[in-house]
Amino acid sequence: MSHHRVSKVSKSVIVIGSGMGGMAVAARLAKRGHKVKVFEAASFAGGKCRTETISGFSFDTGPSLLTLPAVYRDLFVKTGKRLEHIAQLDPVDPSFTYIFDDGKRVTFPNLSHSGTVSAIAKSFGVQAGDAWHQLLIRAEKMWDASRQNFIESELRSPLEMIRTPSLLRDLKTIAPFTSLRDLVRSYTDNVHIGKIIDRYATYTGSDPRKVPAVLLTIVFVEEAFGAWHVSGGVGTLAKSLETRLSDLGVELQLNTKVAQIITKSGMASGVKLANGQIHISDVVIANSDAELVYNQLLEKTSKTKRARKSLNKATASLSGFSLLLGLRGSSELGHHTVFFPKDYDAEFDSIFGKKKPVEDPAIYICNPLDAKMRRNGADESWSVLINAPRHEPGVGFDWDEKSATEYSHHIIDLMEARGLDIRSRLEVIEYRSPADLAKSVSAPGGSIYGTSSNGARSAFWRARNRSKIKNLFLVGGSTHPGGGLPLVGISAEIVAEAVEEN
Repeated sequence: MSHHRVSKVSKSVIVIGSGMGGMAVAARLAKRGHKVKVFEAASFAGGKCRTETISGFSFDTGPSLLTLPAVYRDLFVKTGKRLEHIAQLDPVDPSFTYIFDDGKRVTFPNLSHSGTVSAIAKSFGVQAGDAWHQLLIRAEKMWDASRQNFIESELRSPLEMIRTPSLLRDLKTIAPFTSLRDLVRSYTDNVHIGKIIDRYATYTGSDPRKVPAVLLTIVFVEEAFGAWHVSGGVGTLAKSLETRLSDLGVELQLNTKVAQIITKSGMASGVKLANGQIHISDVVIANSDAELVYNQLLEKTSKTKRARKSLNKATASLSGFSLLLGLRGSSELGHHTVFFPKDYDAEFDSIFGKKKPVEDPAIYICNPLDAKMRRNGADESWSVLINAPRHEPGVGFDWDEKSATEYSHHIIDLMEARGLDIRSRLEVIEYRSPADLAKSVSAPGGSIYGTSSNGARSAFWRARNRSKIKNLFLVGGSTHPGGGLPLVGISAEIVAEAVEEN
């Protein structure tokens, strides 16, 4: 990771959107002496990274855990006070409990490979534990092969990548034309391990039967670098970053929608706001969904044709349906619990094929053990997340109020059938549907991660950080290297470097 230096030439920079990627790149560039303005359409900063409080119950309505915290430690130390002086990061131990339809369950300790292997062996047999061990050895090799040349660097063309000296060895490790599902099956036929690893594909909004095997690295990253909770809620991280922007003199304007990116002779030169105001700048960085950038904010020219074509080829990522439940008293549930259905493939068929809500989905419950998030420090705040099809009235599913309310009741029925006591304890119930997500953070159809990682070439269909329009850059979850807090933070670092080079 590079050390920040003050730039020789101070540039004026406009950032469209204040998601975590937009704020992170704004902080890095402001620290280097550039004059940065951020325009945000919503009434709040942070994008999907939010903690909402309803009647004394606090809920993480976006990311509910932090992995690879080094990305944000680096961001804060390079732009001012260390993260530890601003927010409290606590390891979540145990990290996850997985409960299966056949009654079996396994609880993973945090930051312990040997502990995880033992837990798997105890629940599913020694062979299953050995298979996990071998899979994690492979995952670490994949991480080592992809981290520097791919994840932490600007995405290069396949031709440029061929020139990497270690390419042949790396390709053998990464197995680009093998799906995550097929790779796991080459190590074990244990259905429980299969479901646990399949679920990691959904961290990128994708189908495990189609994502490249290299997504196994997510399993390694979570096990090796830990699952972390931000005290008070993960949204506290967004608030801390917003404060950092203010400390650095960044001008953040909320409720300010950008209508157009202005280009002149193939170069970005500023933005036009929805109210008609024009703001000129040397550099424009879009932290909006790439689909919006190329189809709405930019004029359709031959320079952007290739980017539009790539985005059209990619499968849109899945969305999510959230239930926010404020419950009296406490339960036995840990911080992170996943209930798997009998037929997990039916979930992916429903979302990507039929484009309908899943009848019997995997149910993820985040029940923070953090007293700051509980009413009176005791009553539980559950964020329940179900993978769901996008909001696409006319061509896909319409998440109108009626269907969202019905689905809320259906999910509670499923949870109670699994032995969870909900209705008798219920104090607060709200839902957040894909339609709500689409509206609140301008995510097309409520896509959580822009495009999915379905297919061997999916990485090359994802939007590049450096546009073909000079002085226009893209940052955030819909661009390289991908969605989720760590990758969005890395994306901001890549873009800050690219702006400096430009």
